[in-house]
Amino acid sequence: MSDATPPTHATGPSGDNGSRSHAGPASPTGGSTELDVEQLSYEQAREELVAVVNRLEAGGASLEESLGLWERGEALANRCEQWLHGAQERLEAARPQEETPGRA
Repeated sequence: MSDATPPTHATGPSGDNGSRSHAGPASPTGGSTELDVEQLSYEQAREELVAVVNRLEAGGASLEESLGLWERGEALANRCEQWLHGAQERLEAARPQEETPGRA
């Protein structure tokens, strides 16, 4: 299980699930740009998502910044789902198929 990249066909050919429609120059959390969400590992995406949620929950952000954080959080959540879906597919593929009763 050395493959560290989830299958991109889980959500579409680009693997981004449409999350790049509001791409900006940089994320409001000072992290990576919106365009590189698809390059993040599960752990990186989850860590940044936690930071985004904490920032939103802390309050005090302008409306524009809050919207940017929300959009970044959506993109990060989609990335985490891609990883989890890919892991589930790999587990299902690795399991032996159960035989249907009555078939040899």
